[in-house]
Amino acid sequence: MRSEDIALVNSLSGPALHPDGSRAAVSVTHPDFASDSYVGQLWEVPLDDGGAPRRLTRGFRDSAPAYSPDGASLAFLRAAAPGERPQLMVVDSRGGEPVAVTEQKLGVSAFVWAPGSRRLVFAARVPAEGRYGTLDGVGPGAEDARLVTGYKYRMNGAGYTGDKRRHLFMVDAPDLQAEPAVASVGRARKATEATGAEFSAVAPARQLTSADADHDSPAFSPDGGTLYFTAALHNGADEDLRSDVYALDPEAADARPRLMSNLSGETLGIGSPLPSGNGAWLFYRGSSIGGGTDFVARNTALYVASVSAPHDVRRLTDPETLDLAEGELVASGPDSVLAVNRHRGSAQLLQVCAAGGIILLVKGPLKVAAAAHAAGRTVVSFSDAGTAGDLALVSDAGLSRLTDFSAALRGAGIGEPREEVFASADGYPVHGWVLVPDGEGPHPVLLNIHGGPFAQYGWEVFDEAQVYAKAGYAVVMCNPRGSAGYGQVHGRAIKGAMGTVDMADVLAFLEGAVAKYPQLDGSRQGVMGGSYGGYLTAWTVSQDHRFAAAIVERGYLDPPSFVGSSDIGWFFSDEYTGTDPDQIRGQNPFAQLDAVRTPVFVIHSEEDLRCPLEQAQRYYVGLKQRGIPTQLLIFPGENHDLSRAGTPWHRKQRFDEILRWWATYLPTRENNDGGFAAAAGTKAAAPA
Repeated sequence: MRSEDIALVNSLSGPALHPDGSRAAVSVTHPDFASDSYVGQLWEVPLDDGGAPRRLTRGFRDSAPAYSPDGASLAFLRAAAPGERPQLMVVDSRGGEPVAVTEQKLGVSAFVWAPGSRRLVFAARVPAEGRYGTLDGVGPGAEDARLVTGYKYRMNGAGYTGDKRRHLFMVDAPDLQAEPAVASVGRARKATEATGAEFSAVAPARQLTSADADHDSPAFSPDGGTLYFTAALHNGADEDLRSDVYALDPEAADARPRLMSNLSGETLGIGSPLPSGNGAWLFYRGSSIGGGTDFVARNTALYVASVSAPHDVRRLTDPETLDLAEGELVASGPDSVLAVNRHRGSAQLLQVCAAGGIILLVKGPLKVAAAAHAAGRTVVSFSDAGTAGDLALVSDAGLSRLTDFSAALRGAGIGEPREEVFASADGYPVHGWVLVPDGEGPHPVLLNIHGGPFAQYGWEVFDEAQVYAKAGYAVVMCNPRGSAGYGQVHGRAIKGAMGTVDMADVLAFLEGAVAKYPQLDGSRQGVMGGSYGGYLTAWTVSQDHRFAAAIVERGYLDPPSFVGSSDIGWFFSDEYTGTDPDQIRGQNPFAQLDAVRTPVFVIHSEEDLRCPLEQAQRYYVGLKQRGIPTQLLIFPGENHDLSRAGTPWHRKQRFDEILRWWATYLPTRENNDGGFAAAAGTKAAAPA
């Protein structure tokens, strides 16, 4: 891949399966340079007749399809233009002109059909009066001051949250055969204005929740009499990571939410409530938080409780070995659900029964992103070494691919990573991948370190590795201790010990790769990473001087200042690097600046609230003061997710600037004269 080829990367939503099991719908989205945004539509994929997928909608960005329980309608979210908020739409499931259901000022984030197909419940942020454009003439810079009294008041990608809580609303589904509403004009409009009524093309929605908290993950009981959702409504919610499942009667005018979780046993952070198909059981995912904030490498488990006795809860999966943190729960029969398990760089699909049985449905070198089940059939959206996202039917024989949305991407060139395990300094096995570019070499080597730290590299088309390999670099990436997918002991190994065994693991994997592959040039190495990967990169170059250069991106670089500036700083540093000043200093890259000898390129985003810009600014200035060659690249309007979800032009520019940096310190035949990178600065001579 070249940097511009990110426009060929199609991402799939979770699939929707028609109730009769005959066809699926999925959203296919890709970066678009012309609009500098993400565009995509819904596609219909037949399961029976072998027919080709067809584009079902033609909106700017359509996503999150869901068939009505009767199969007659298809609901989805539509952003009508760049920068516009997504609204809820409904269309005939066979296709046609969609009908708008909402006009929410800050858009709709999630929705669910009610049994009976006559109503929907959606989640939307509600702006406080006078904020976010609710008062004409009062822009963001003129709004009233915000008085902050708690820890949780903003979030990366969302900004301030206390003045735009997410609430649940219920609305009637539109009659798709009715004549469209038309705004009155002339005499009719004058008569309407006299009554004080305002025209609206959508039906009024009734707000179901009102507490000062975000409400998420709505799910109906099979009979439609109960709506489940998640929220943090308990006393002290501002000081811990607990969240709960609540239930309410959606038809009651003054329904009070009923607590359905954390009624006994360990304290959990809970998500994804889902009643069983027979209505007897309530499933949800949860992870232990210890005394309130001990979140480090806590695997997510599946829990179940009787709807009639929610205090009698059972854990169905072992968090020591299984981690269900990704994907959503999907009902699959009267008393079982589908769940996604992170495992050694893959994402497996499990079926779990309320009685406790577990069946492994999909495994292997791939990542299941989401699943749908209906009429005895299961489909999944997945990725692997050859696709960024496709749809497949699950059977006893494995996966039967239904789409090929990565054909153009493969045409641009995708290298296949080679799976490896190398021993760390203490003998611990470190699992990862090596991507070797075309040609005999020797190729300079880039050690890539993932973020998290409780995350994982794995089986998928990773645009970062593909772009660097196309530019002539061998890419080495692994899941050191601290990563997800290898059990809680593996993940919690760096609690209070960041920069210890994790650094040893990534360096040992690098050494193992260089020793095994003669195409890799061990004398020409670079290191790079973002977020936690930025941390470990900064820490490594203060301890080890083998690298020609480094890139530190959106890094966690100074734990003490992170505590007061990051959206998660009030608990993250205490749990990962501890509270003892000497212990913190022994894990703090900023405290080790005097030891750095390696040129460092610092990349950050202005609106990053996870690892705030001050982390990068202070680190960059500290390097300059010590005479270390360094540059600082700042992206306006972007947040912590730039590399994954930033605007297409910024994502391309990021790649070009990264390649420019590597062309300076690790030139290749492909990446030396501006063919890949923006021509800037003096570049070293390429190897003969």
